[in-house]
Amino acid sequence: MLMKKLRIRYLGDPVLRRKARSLEKVTPSARETIEGMWALMYESDGIGLAAPQVGLSQRIIVVDTRETGEKYALVNPEVVWENEEKTVLSEGCLSIPGVKGDVIRPRKVRVRGLSPEGRPVEVEGTDLLAKVLQHEIDHLNGVLFIDRLSDEEVQRLKPELDPFEVHVKA
Repeated sequence: MLMKKLRIRYLGDPVLRRKARSLEKVTPSARETIEGMWALMYESDGIGLAAPQVGLSQRIIVVDTRETGEKYALVNPEVVWENEEKTVLSEGCLSIPGVKGDVIRPRKVRVRGLSPEGRPVEVEGTDLLAKVLQHEIDHLNGVLFIDRLSDEEVQRLKPELDPFEVHVKA
């Protein structure tokens, strides 16, 4: 089977701002998409990628923090629990190259979705894994990490964001 050749979409592409559609089931085409997403994520030196970032309005994410046991492909993932403890971590995004900002997110989350084989799975993540899961699931809802920045961070990053000709928190 030939793998789909995918490419990263950048800030300004409308697909990044759309709520992605759920998949009724995990099809061979969805598994092919997942394989293509893995390849592109590794080629791009990323640790997470969501289908909208490759132009597909589908609820699929791949995550690999490079820590043992922290590699997941999930279809229709959703955060079903988050703890009250928050953490601030620097985030970047393959769709907004060269821009990094501090984002406050829950330190721990639990996510439910389907495996590439179509089986229900539950993933619990802390710190980096929790951040990446939340970041990628945000993509499925048309939300980018820059939308979660404080006003001070937006002002600090304005010079890096200006080339994208996109205004956040105007």
